[in-house]
Amino acid sequence: MVLPEWRSRKVTDITPTDVDRLLTKVAAGRPRVWKKTTKPIKVPRTLKSKQAKPKPPPKTFKPTPVRANRVGEVLRKMFSLAMTWKIRTDNPATSFRKRPETARERFLSFEEIQRLADAMCADPDQRAAGIIRLCMLTGARCGEARTATFDQFNLDLAIWTKQAAYTKQRRVHRVPISHEAVALIRLRGDAVPKGCRFLFPGDVPGQAVVDLKRFWERMRVQAEIPDVRIHDLRHTFASLLVSGGASLEMIGRLLGHTQIGTTQRYAHLIDSPLRAGVNAVGEMLKPRLKVVGG
Repeated sequence: MVLPEWRSRKVTDITPTDVDRLLTKVAAGRPRVWKKTTKPIKVPRTLKSKQAKPKPPPKTFKPTPVRANRVGEVLRKMFSLAMTWKIRTDNPATSFRKRPETARERFLSFEEIQRLADAMCADPDQRAAGIIRLCMLTGARCGEARTATFDQFNLDLAIWTKQAAYTKQRRVHRVPISHEAVALIRLRGDAVPKGCRFLFPGDVPGQAVVDLKRFWERMRVQAEIPDVRIHDLRHTFASLLVSGGASLEMIGRLLGHTQIGTTQRYAHLIDSPLRAGVNAVGEMLKPRLKVVGG
């Protein structure tokens, strides 16, 4: 999205106004063709010539402020490198205008989790179902679970060591896993060909599963959770940790957050266990009512 706009421009010619103009365009969104949910009706060839040409589907614009912020961060880093390489003396993206971001908060209820589990059990693609189960059991990102290899796991100690090349934060991330996750990994070891390094090998030899889009669409329909993304399973994992009394520091370490601000989105969920705790203290300390004889 940057290259089409600035392809013929020199690095030294870009100004803060150019940066702001580009990010404003990115934040406005891109045209998206509206998709019909029903199949078109087949018309006989003899009638096609008499009918008017169908109108093209309307295009809609969905604002993308988060994408604009990310592009701004890339530009800031890009021009910072330009300064290091003595290509220019200033950074026009240093103070780009950040758009407000509204963090998505979608957590599955216990009933939704049960419906999703039932749908996965009934689906013939148990390879894709295993990836989703690993995400739900560990809070891992889909890419981390999809590309997981057997050598990353110490099943005796129930430890998953994610290598830096496979994590978003580009750091080694070592986390404990549950007995259920260990059992799932052992089952995958029996399901894949001997010598295969991936828990979930793809259709191309030597590669992991690439896409879960079709499988997840089926699950959303069958489990009646049309607005749930795979990444929301990670949020659900965190919410279950909070309900079990886990601290924000513990959640951050399990999810591999590098900044405390990322974990703070779950802070409001702690209100429930905290309230239960103070209510318990209140019950113990409240004065007992004395019965006064008349």
